[in-house]
Parts: sequence; C-alpha cells; structure tokens
Amino acid sequence: MFEEFRKFETTLAGRPLVVETGKMAQLANGSCLIRYGETEILCTATMSDKPREGVDFFPLSVDFEEKLYSVGKIPGSFQRREGRASEKATLSARVIDRPIRPLFPKDMRNDVSVVATIMSVDQDCLPEITAMIGVSIAISISDIPWDGPIAGVSVGLVDGKFVINPTEEEREKSDMAVTVASTADLVAMIEAGANEVDDETMFDGIMYAHKENQKIVEFIRDITAQIGKKKIDFPSNDPDPEMFEAIKNFAIDDIKVALDTDDKRVRDERLKPIYEAVHAKFDEVYPEMEEKIDDCLYKTQKFVVRRWLLDEGKRVDGRDIDEIRPLNAEIDLLSRVHGSGMFTRGQTQVLSVTTLGSMADAQLLDGIDNQTSKRYIHHYNFPSYSVGETRPSRGPGRREIGHGALAERALLPVIPSVEEFPYTIRVVSEVLSSNGSTSQGSVCGSTLSLMAAGVPIKAPVAGISCGLITEGDRFMTMVDIQGLEDFFGDMDFKVAGTKKGITAIQMDLKIHGLTPAIIKEALAKTHKARNYILDEIMLPVIAEPRAELSKYAPKMLTTKIDPDKIGDVIGKQGKVIQKICAECNCKIDVEEDGSVFISSTVLEDAQRALNMVETIANDPEVGAIYKGIVTRLMSFGAFVEIAPGKEGLVHISQLDVKRVEHVEDCVNVGDEVIVKVLPIDDQGRLNLSRRDALIEVEGLTPEYTPEPRAPRKSGPRDHNRRGRH
Repeated sequence: MFEEFRKFETTLAGRPLVVETGKMAQLANGSCLIRYGETEILCTATMSDKPREGVDFFPLSVDFEEKLYSVGKIPGSFQRREGRASEKATLSARVIDRPIRPLFPKDMRNDVSVVATIMSVDQDCLPEITAMIGVSIAISISDIPWDGPIAGVSVGLVDGKFVINPTEEEREKSDMAVTVASTADLVAMIEAGANEVDDETMFDGIMYAHKENQKIVEFIRDITAQIGKKKIDFPSNDPDPEMFEAIKNFAIDDIKVALDTDDKRVRDERLKPIYEAVHAKFDEVYPEMEEKIDDCLYKTQKFVVRRWLLDEGKRVDGRDIDEIRPLNAEIDLLSRVHGSGMFTRGQTQVLSVTTLGSMADAQLLDGIDNQTSKRYIHHYNFPSYSVGETRPSRGPGRREIGHGALAERALLPVIPSVEEFPYTIRVVSEVLSSNGSTSQGSVCGSTLSLMAAGVPIKAPVAGISCGLITEGDRFMTMVDIQGLEDFFGDMDFKVAGTKKGITAIQMDLKIHGLTPAIIKEALAKTHKARNYILDEIMLPVIAEPRAELSKYAPKMLTTKIDPDKIGDVIGKQGKVIQKICAECNCKIDVEEDGSVFISSTVLEDAQRALNMVETIANDPEVGAIYKGIVTRLMSFGAFVEIAPGKEGLVHISQLDVKRVEHVEDCVNVGDEVIVKVLPIDDQGRLNLSRRDALIEVEGLTPEYTPEPRAPRKSGPRDHNRRGRH
C-alpha cells in the first residue's frame, strides 16, 4: 500500500518551506519532495535488505543529482544529457554527507543510498541547503536506523549583520558564506568561506545559524512523529566484547610500544609482527573471523591513542598538545613553471605549482547556478605513493575534489581582481607525502607558490587543523593532528586564514556534534597556530609577492575599447585579430563589454599588439608616431598601414627630409617605416608624414621645405583603399 499524501509547511528566513510525502518515489524506504521558494528537490533514502559482505565500514552513498532542466538549460555536452557529477554537485553531496554519516550506527553494514534530485532551482534559495533538510526528512521518516534529524542553513554577513539563507543579491555583498548543520543540541557540520572574518564574528555567525537550525529540527521531529516508520533492526558487525578483551589484553603492551614514534613508517613496521602474532594465537580460537580479529586490533590501537590523549595528555609522536610538528617551506623548486612552493609539516609534504594564463583559459561552468566561469582554479592530487601504497591512478575522487575546493576557497579572498591582475590562475597541489592535514599543507604551499609566481595576493594565507577527543562531558583538543589522531579522534577542524582573519573552515566529525565551548577553543588554537606558521616559517622564505613574473609566464596587457568597435578589431571572419596575433606572436581575448586582454611571453610583442588594437579602435592621435608597413605605391605618395585595416597616405612631399622625385626611389611595398600622424583632412582621411617622424625620432635635419600641397582628391584608386592589400 502506498502512503497517504501529506503536506507540511513552515517558513525559513521569510520564505515558505513545504514538504510533500506520499506522492513520489514511494518504493524508497523514505522520500519527500521539498519546496523552498521555487527550489524543488526530490529526496530519497533507500537501504539494502542484507549487510554487504566483506566490508569493515558503513557503506553510505550520497548523491546530489543536478538536472539542468531545473534552470531551463540544455546540457552543453555532445550527447546533450547530464554526465558525471560536476565539482559543485560533488561538493554539495559532501556537505550533506558529513553531518548525516556520524548519526548512522557504526556497526551497520547494510548499504544506504541517499539521493537528492534537483528538479527546480530558485537562485535565492540554495539547493544544497534545501537538499540537506529534505534528506534529513527522508531518512527520519524512513525505517532506516538513524539518530537524526539534522537541519542546515547558510549564514551570510551583509553590511555587518547576519543573514540566514541570503538571497543571490545578498550573497554577492556578503563577507562570509557559512553552511552550518545541527542536531537538536549540537553543531554537526561547518563549511565556511569568508573575507578575512575575525574569530569572534565567525563564532557568533555559527551560533546564529545553529539557533535557526533548532527550529527546523523541531519541524522535522513533528513530521516524523506523524508519519515516521518504525526503525528496523539490523545485525551488528561489532566483534564480541569477550573476543575484543582477549585480543586487547594480549596485544596492548606491544601496541603501545609500536605506536610510540613520530615516524609513520617505523610504526607500520612495528605493527606487522603484532598482527602476525595475534593471528597465530587467535585464528584457531575464532575460526573464519580474521576480519573481526583485525577489527579488534584496530580498536585496541584506538583505545591506546585516546587514553594517552585524555588521561595523560600524551601524543603518539611525543609532542605537547598544542605543539606543531617540524615545519619547512621552500620556493622555486621547478625551473620552467611560473611559480612553485613546497610546504612540509612532519611527514606531510605538499608541492604547489602556479600557472598563469590568458582570460581565455578561464574554466567554463555548466551548472545549475549562475556562475558561468572562474579564473582562479585550484586542483589537488593525492597519489597512492604519498601513503606508501600501489593503487593505480583513476583520476580525482570526491576527497581530492573536496580538498582542492577547500584550498581554493581559502585563497580566493586574497586573489587580486581581474582589473588588478588580468590573468587566469591555476594552482595544482601535489601531495608528495601524507600523514595528516594535507589540505591545509596545500593552502600553505599554494600561498608560497602564488607569491613566487608574482601574483599580487592581498595577504598570505596559512592553514592548520585541530583535533578532538571526547568522553562523556570531558573533551580535549590538540593542534596539528597527524594521521592516527585523525583516524582515532572525533574531529578534524580545519581553519585557514590570514593574520587578519578566517578565509575558510571545514569541519569533519565522527561524533554527533560540537558544543559552543569546543568550537570557540578550536578557533582560538588554530588562530594562534596559523599566525606562528606565517611569521616563523613562510614569510622568512618570501615576505611578499615578487614584483616581476617569471620569464616563462605570459605578459598581459589590457585596454578598454568602445564595444561598437569590436567588429573592427576582430574583422571579417576574424581576419584582423588573427593578423595581429600572427604578427605579434600573442593571444588576444575580446569581451562583450569592450575589455581586451593581450598576452605574450615577450612584453614588447604584447605592447605592439596593444598599440595596433588601440589604433584600430580609436582615431589615431595627431602627432603620434607609429611603425607601419608600406602597402601600395602611387605616383603622388605611398599608403602605409599602421594597424591591420588602418592605413593612411604619406604624400611624396612627406616621404623624406630631402626632396623625392619618384616614390620608388624612397620606399618599396613591404618596407617598415616610421610615420607621424598629421591633422585629419576635411573628408576624415588619415594623412601621415615619414619626414616629420624622421626629424622627431632620428633627429635628421631637413634639407628642404615642402611647398603646401593641394587637398587630396578622391579618385577611383583611392576609394575603399582599406583592406585592398
């Protein structure tokens, strides 16, 4: 039997929030159509009947399905249908995944699939926020075991005031974009980008959003109370407590010795014989339970690390709780790239490389929002060798996309505007070695790389992570977590920023949520740590962006022309602009508003192209000197092209400082000559003087004074002379 159609309504940030159930996708364990403004999303949650065999994790998948019909677009691909998920869709899926995953039972092995299908988009009502709430409702009313609900909102800072779920216009003016998810009591997820916002303002914004979330949680609880299904039972995958205690007691002393080192390689080597000894003793005691034995060993390591931290304030590598691992920063490691920087923190090492390109290199976007391109692009690669594994490369996964986006968000507020620096900028972070917090290592390495490349960033950015261990009401935080503290801890709280303030936050949790006290402490510790990294490690290596670009980087010049002149610059079938590019060995991009971007590896070539463009787009200035090419010879003078499609007459009397009897005695077709622009005649024709240019530029002495000549008459050969070469 299908469920009865139900409709639930409330308001969120002054806009209607409507939830419909019992109408669509009723074969899923839980489903709803959620409408926020005119953003409409179908959210479903489905669980397999049986556990998946051979896995030691909870198999949850979260998909954010962008449908371009939702914004009235036809996909730009060859097949004209949606393909693999866009980066924006992947990031939206991760934002939903992170707060819901810790609320599922950790010992469950049934596959759970959560899908948010974006069917209509109102740009004032963010689809990722709407989807997060809809997913929470779909899981809550289903029979899938889950300790929810959660709710999520976005908070902006517009004219000094917090705004919940800012509209598209408000987002353009906002100094921060912070997504906060919450349970009834705790903050479950934070994802933030900000224009150097101070810690106190960021904390207040998070709490402002958390308060709004609690209202939505109550709304979802009311829906669940009315139509929610009873949660089903599932077979637990946890090892038997007696089995765990037996293995723990047998191996714990050896595990303590193995873990007590700052070298990941040494630790891994020490653990191998322990695993072998445990299996030799317990494989016969617990036959066909090798995976459970490994699980017990993992839990024993987790037990040791957490007890050390909570009870003794001891870290596996011997550091103090707020001590950062050994740091190192370098620049200029690669010869032919435009900029490079490497940042090392303990055994985490990231090399970032900056490449500068023309505005035509900007990334084109084909998504459900109104952003059509971006000129700052950050990519993050995590090869298997960085963790000593042999996994083949299969392209970036969700983790790589997410970490690249985090670094991009952290650095974007300090990237100069296109008017200040008319380049497309791509940074690639290559993780060379990983033992925790590579994303924040990529932020530091990328800052070094950008400054080495001569990108005039507004301020250097550093990043650091903060970990957490909780037990009941007890908690303790530690700065700069390494791999084991991430695996066995409860939180990875990543914060990037300048000396002035925060530019990005990403918080990953393994517990239900954080209290305000934990958030405030994490912000304070990361602030102090990133200032130390900037002052003591990064700025001594390169204090400010270089004044000059690499000789291998393109040199960029810009100008603005009358949009009505764009056609003249481009020419019929692009012939004019192609000729300029070929002659000057450059690239030229012309935008609809008349902005012109010229790039070349040789500055003189770019300058020559710029002069040509401005000559075509503007009337040549009287008295200006140009280099031109002789295109035609007449008995009365020579025609000289000073820019493609722009030529004028040098009368025979103006060809030289001495008297010229025949034009051919002085110049030939194809000669490069300097000319000076004379006053435009009554018919608007361009008149030039080689004689005056030679006197002014080369300092030649005139040998005669030409007699005033009669005005030039138009004749059959003089009509439409432009372009007849």
